[in-house]
This record gives sequence, structure tokens and C-alpha cells, in this order.
Amino acid sequence: MMNGFGMDGMGLAWIFWLLLIAGLVTLAVVLVKAFTRNAGGNAPADGQGLPRTGAGHARAREILEERYARGEISTEEYQERRRILDEEGR
Repeated sequence: MMNGFGMDGMGLAWIFWLLLIAGLVTLAVVLVKAFTRNAGGNAPADGQGLPRTGAGHARAREILEERYARGEISTEEYQERRRILDEEGR
């Protein structure tokens, strides 16, 4: 007897397996993209191969200021590193 799905529910089984396979393929693609993004470990570059300044530069300044505030680096070292960061930011 047919219940509207063909061959006593076999149509539902085919749909289930197709969705399962599609989900696994999608998961694999997402994982591969997540683990291979910037796999070289290099800083992201603009179109000319130069590292981008901005968020990374701002974070570097924050870390430098935090280290200076904790007393991990001297005033001279702080000023020198800040000067280098300012030159790179231009």
C-alpha cells in the first residue's frame, strides 16, 4: 500500500540520506576554509603586497602601552618601539 511517499516510506529515507550527505559536504567545506584561511601565517596584505595597517597597528600600540604600564619595558624601549610603530603606520 502506498502512503503518498512511494514504496512505504522509502521516499523519506532517500530525502534523509540526501540531506545528510549534503550537510556533511557543507560541514567539510566550512572546516577546510576555516583551517586554511591565512595558513601561511603571514599578515593579510593589500593588493600591492603590503601589510595592512589599522586594527593590527592599533592592537600593537595597545600591547606596547600595556607592557609599559606594567613596567615590563623601560621608557627608552617604549619610546623607540612607539617611534617604529608610528613610522610603519604612515
